[in-house]
Amino acid sequence: MPQKIAAVVKPTLSTIDGIALIIGIVIGVGIFETPIFVAMHLGSPLQVVLVWLLGGLLSFIGALCFAELGSAYPHTGGVYHYLERTFGSRLAFLFGWGRMTIIQSGSIVLLAFVFGDYVTRLIPLGSYGSSLYAGLAIVVLTSLNILGLTLGKWVQGFLSVAKILGLLLVIGAGLQVATVPGDIDYQPTTVNWGLAMIFVLFTYGGWNEAAYISAELTNVQRTMPRTLLWGIGLITALYVLINLAYLRGLGLDGVAQSSAVAADLMQRTLGESGAALTSLIIAVSALGAINGTLITGARTNYALGEDFVFLRILSDWNPQHNVPVTALWIQGLICMILVGLATLTRKGFATMVEYTAPVFWFFMLLAGITVILLRQREPLCPRPFQVPFYPFTPIIFCLTCSYLLHASLAYTGVGALAGVAVLAIGLPLSFLPRTQA
Repeated sequence: MPQKIAAVVKPTLSTIDGIALIIGIVIGVGIFETPIFVAMHLGSPLQVVLVWLLGGLLSFIGALCFAELGSAYPHTGGVYHYLERTFGSRLAFLFGWGRMTIIQSGSIVLLAFVFGDYVTRLIPLGSYGSSLYAGLAIVVLTSLNILGLTLGKWVQGFLSVAKILGLLLVIGAGLQVATVPGDIDYQPTTVNWGLAMIFVLFTYGGWNEAAYISAELTNVQRTMPRTLLWGIGLITALYVLINLAYLRGLGLDGVAQSSAVAADLMQRTLGESGAALTSLIIAVSALGAINGTLITGARTNYALGEDFVFLRILSDWNPQHNVPVTALWIQGLICMILVGLATLTRKGFATMVEYTAPVFWFFMLLAGITVILLRQREPLCPRPFQVPFYPFTPIIFCLTCSYLLHASLAYTGVGALAGVAVLAIGLPLSFLPRTQA
């Protein structure tokens, strides 16, 4: 996001530190939801396993590209800074606009639907229960943040432990039960690898943030590839294992037809008490993820208000509670509108993935192009870490982003169209005046 001063960073992180950070950033609660949609669009358990392995490989390639950018241009603005340096302030603003109205807000809402889907298993509220719980979570957590009552570090740490505990619990339970027969007879309406990859790579999302730590790693040329390989490798192993657990315990058709796959698996293996415990762990973890995203989203939106005159309202800071009040209110309003959109489509979580995917992959494609352009324009710039097998690695990443951009537009529904329309609104706004430094 826009920042007037680049952060001064010092290399203090070891390989172990980097691996821990990457695992903490990437593994979210999406893994308890996205396997449903992956199974819907694939024709066999083998295809499911392959697509998760491919997702790990593509994430590793993307992380290598971002590692070069992060080590050569250490800046708290991240992608915003790379795009501004390469393509100018208008395109950088468009990224900031997309992050505020689509990527960040959409992420909050889809996390809220994970919360809603699993709380509904505990306290049903009818056909719109997930939407009601999602909206309630956003309203309550936004209000608490406005009052300055953010969750403390120890609570966030507890939620992270709960998330990993839930993951290991589901893996252990699923792998020890007898295989469910009938997968050979299951056939989805259509096999769509592109749509399946959108959900898989969403679940791997966060590698683009994790790669920014390249500027803080000691002996970056050695530790960066090790950090990425081990970090993303371990994440891939966990994701493959939990999908094997789902497939073994429920079968491919059971996964595809589930509304809360982890709870359904635990119900089969440990009964109602196991399902309730799992639903509670995942719901609490989702609340932690929502709260963290609300905090970072509002503060990056505040920075956008600091940089652009016509968004100055976002830069209203409450010194008493130390929070950007207006940015939180507006973010909450955008999120509630998106909850309404997802409710109308009756697809909740899936609609929000569709809403964010085209915009996310469009800017990831541009970020990949910056690796090549900045190498050409600024050959003398020190690059402590250089992407291996250049230029083939960034070209593979750009081709991947192009394919996923195409897939997110060609195979998705109204959510994708809404995301593109909102991004288009930002185009004329990018010509409005910017605050002078």
